[in-house]
Amino acid sequence: MRTALLLPALLLTLACSSKLDRSKAEDLIRPNYPVVVPVTVPEKASAEKGSPAYLRLVALKDNLDKSGWFESSVKTEGGQETFTFRLKPDAPKAIKAAPQGFSMPAAEAVFVRALRMEPTREGARVIYEIRLEKPTAQFPLFEALHQEVRVGQTKPRHATFERKGGAWTLTATDEVFRKVE
Repeated sequence: MRTALLLPALLLTLACSSKLDRSKAEDLIRPNYPVVVPVTVPEKASAEKGSPAYLRLVALKDNLDKSGWFESSVKTEGGQETFTFRLKPDAPKAIKAAPQGFSMPAAEAVFVRALRMEPTREGARVIYEIRLEKPTAQFPLFEALHQEVRVGQTKPRHATFERKGGAWTLTATDEVFRKVE
């Protein structure tokens, strides 16, 4: 009789101490993707003529002027130029107000795979990859501001997992973008 009780207790102990496997981690992370990668347009920004920031603002102004969705102006004060961008009423609804400017979708980032798993005292930490895909018409604006970024490029992200009630749960990621609606 004693051995009959020992076997279920041993199986339960083994099940509770199981490690998080790669496929389980991927299954828990995947529902949080794809995410929207936005480009942010400031309402107002200043830069010294000839500086890298100035060149980015000029590229931003040129791209926004081509879109027809923004009214832009430049005011010169000494060696500084101040760029002002205002959203036109007929602009697409995908362009949203953001702190100190406007935000619009430039692309999507999709989940690729879990790269590495590290046990922690509380559970596990997983390093995973996302890939930039599906560029929108505003992607040239994003490229003008972030010249090192390309479609298809991957970036690492981190997720933390904890064991709760015998099951693994995703407790946090360092993803900064919001889920596609």
